[in-house]
Amino acid sequence: MSLNDDLKSLSEVHGSVTTNKRKGWKRILAFLGPAYLVSVGYMDPGNWATDIAGGSQFGYQLIWVLLMSNLIALLLQSLSARLGIVGGMDLAQASKNAYPKWANFPLYILAEIAIAACDLAEIIGMAIGLNLLFGIPLIWGISVTILDTLLLLFLIKKGMRSLELFIVSMVFIIGLAFFVEMLIVEPVYGDVIKGLVPSSLNGSALYIAIGIIGATVMPHNLYLHSSLVQTRKFDRSVSGIKEALKFNFIDTTIALNLAFFVNAAILVLAAAAFYVNGYHEVAEIQDAFVLLENIFGKSAPMLFAIALIAAGQSSTITGTLAGQIIMEGHLNLRIQPWLRRLITRLIAIVPAFCTILFFGEDSLGNLLIFSQVILSLQLGFAVIPLIHFNSDRKLMGDFTIKPWVKVLAWLSSAIIVYLNIHLVIDEISTWLKGGYTSELIIYFAVIPVLLAAMALLIYIFIHPFISKQKEKQLLVPHGQAVGYVKSDSIKYKHIGITTDFSSKDEKIINNALIQGGKHASYTFIHVVETAAARYHGKNVMDQETILDEENLKKYAKDLIALGFKADYKIGYGSTAAAIAKIVNDSEIDFLVMGSHGHKGFKDLVFGTTVESVRHKIRIPVLIIN
Repeated sequence: MSLNDDLKSLSEVHGSVTTNKRKGWKRILAFLGPAYLVSVGYMDPGNWATDIAGGSQFGYQLIWVLLMSNLIALLLQSLSARLGIVGGMDLAQASKNAYPKWANFPLYILAEIAIAACDLAEIIGMAIGLNLLFGIPLIWGISVTILDTLLLLFLIKKGMRSLELFIVSMVFIIGLAFFVEMLIVEPVYGDVIKGLVPSSLNGSALYIAIGIIGATVMPHNLYLHSSLVQTRKFDRSVSGIKEALKFNFIDTTIALNLAFFVNAAILVLAAAAFYVNGYHEVAEIQDAFVLLENIFGKSAPMLFAIALIAAGQSSTITGTLAGQIIMEGHLNLRIQPWLRRLITRLIAIVPAFCTILFFGEDSLGNLLIFSQVILSLQLGFAVIPLIHFNSDRKLMGDFTIKPWVKVLAWLSSAIIVYLNIHLVIDEISTWLKGGYTSELIIYFAVIPVLLAAMALLIYIFIHPFISKQKEKQLLVPHGQAVGYVKSDSIKYKHIGITTDFSSKDEKIINNALIQGGKHASYTFIHVVETAAARYHGKNVMDQETILDEENLKKYAKDLIALGFKADYKIGYGSTAAAIAKIVNDSEIDFLVMGSHGHKGFKDLVFGTTVESVRHKIRIPVLIIN
C-alpha cells in the first residue's frame, strides 16, 4: 500500500536509503543505522543521573536492573521497528488512526510534553558538560544548545546516512571515554559479575531501580524507531519484509547492547569510584565530576565531561526528530522541519532558563529528576498502543506477533506501568513532605491531572478489545483510495492570474487560458509591496503603483482584444494576504500562480508566497514553475 510522499513519516528522508542494489555484507550494512539513533536515548543525561545514584549508593547491586531494562527495551524497540516495516506507519500515525479524536489529542499533548521533558534533560546534560570542560556558565551553555537545531537541519539536508554517521561517531566517543575510565578506576570485575544476579529490592534501592527503568525505556524512542526504519527502501514482498525484520533486529540488538554497556560502565564507574571510597550519596553529575578529579586526577573527569557533551548532543538531535514525527503523525500537521525543531528546543529551554534565573544553578539536578518523572508518566501511553498494533492481524497480517511474544510484551508493559506509577506516587509524596510545592496545587491541580491521565491509560488499553468499529478501521493514516467514476469535466467561471511583470507572465497566462477557454472570465492580480503601499494601502499613488496599474490594464486589454473577458485587481502590502483577499472578494474559483524560483535560505528570508496563499483560500491553485 502506497502513501502520498507528503503523508509519509519523515517524508524528507523516507525510503532514501536503497538496499535492493546491494549484496552480501553491504546489504546488511544498508539496514544498519536506525537503532543507533534510538540507542543514544538510552545513554542520555537522565540515565547518567540514575546510574550514578545507583552505583554510589548500592555499588554493583543494581546492574541486573540495567540488564532487565535493556531486555525490555530490546523487545519494545523490536515491536516498534516491526510496526514501521510491516504496517508502513510510525506509532503516532497508527495511534491517530486507531483512537477517536477526543482521545488522540490528549495522547498528542502527553507525547509532546514527554518530548520536551526529554529534550530538557539533554539540554541540562550538555550545558553541564560544557560547564565542566570549559567553565562556560550554565545559562550560556543552555543558550548554545539552540544551535543544535541548525546542526540537525544541516545533517538532514545531507541525507540519512550523514545523520547516522554523526550519531555513531558520538556513540563511539561515549564508549571510548568510558572504556578509558574503566582502565583508570580499575573496578573489581568479580563483584561486577555478581551484580548481574537478581537481588531483592526495597526502600531506596527500589526507588533507584524504578528510576533506572523509567530513564532507560523512553517513550520517544518508540515513536522514533517506527519512523526511522522506513528510511530504508526494500522489496515489499513477504520475503523482503522478513529480511528487513531480521536485519533490523540485528541492528537493534547491537545498538541497544552497546547502550547497556555504556550505562553499566557509568554505574560501575560510580560504584568503583564513589561507593568503594565511602561516597554513598552522589546524585548530582557535577558532584561526580569533582569527586573523580579528587580521587583520580584530571584525566578521568575530562573524559567524563566529553562523554556527557557527546551524549547530550546526540540525544537532543534524536529527541527533536521524534518531536517532528509525533506532531505530523498525531495531528497530520506538517510545518517546516527547522521550525518544528526550533519549537521543541524553545519549549525545553524556557523551563531551564527559568529554573536558573529564579532558583539558581544548583536546582538543575532537581529539574533533571523531574524530567524523568514526566517521561515515566508518558511511557504507558506509547507502550500499550504499540503492543495492540503488533497484535492486530488486520494491520500486520502474517507478521502479527506470536502469543509468547505477546505475553512477554504485556508482562513488560505491566512492570513498566506499575513501577512508573510507583515512581510518580513516591515523587508526589516527597513533594508533600518536603514542602517544595503548595499542597493546594498538588491536591487540586497535579493529582486531578494524574487521575485523568490514568483514566485515559485505561481507555487506550480496553478500546481495541471493545470497539465496535474495529472492522471499519483504516489501515493507512489518512484514509483509503475510493473507486474512481468518470464524471463531467469541471468548468471554471472566474480564473485569477497572479503577475509580477517578468518573462514568466506569458507562460502563466497561457496556462490560465487553457483551463478556462473563452467561456471563463479572467482577473489579473498584482500586489504592490512598497513601504508606502504597506502603510497607505489603496490610497498610495507612488510611481511603482502607477506603472503596475498600467501594466495590468495592458494585460486585460490584450485579452479583451482576443475575445476574452478580462479585468484586473491591485493588492497592497503583504503579498499572500492581499492575493487571498482579492480571490475571496472577487469570488474567483480557480487561481494560477507562478513560483518565486528561490529556495533554501531565501525561503527563510523572503517566505513562500505560494504556500501562504494556498492555506488562506479554498479553491484549486495551479502553480507554474
